Amino acid sequence: MRAKAGDATGALTAYAGLLPHVLRLGGPDHHLTLSIRYNLAYWQGETGDAAGAVTAYAELLPDMLRVLGPDHPDTLTTRHDLAYWQGKAGDR
Repeated sequence: MRAKAGDATGALTAYAGLLPHVLRLGGPDHHLTLSIRYNLAYWQGETGDAAGAVTAYAELLPDMLRVLGPDHPDTLTTRHDLAYWQGKAGDR
């Protein structure tokens, strides 16, 4: 709901608070854990931290490749968003 209300910082904080619980319950390779990490990277960028988003996506991508494979839609989206935020951060 925070994200839909335009509260990027609130969304980032909420996902950051959720991650330790999902890690504990599902582990690092659980699809929900990967999804939350993806959302953390996204909202990090949306709060104005493009370089932080790049770092988060770059750390997430190898796990997506390993767990889901190179052709999974979530892996492809992660790869796309990494490139997008690299452009926003000035890495062309």
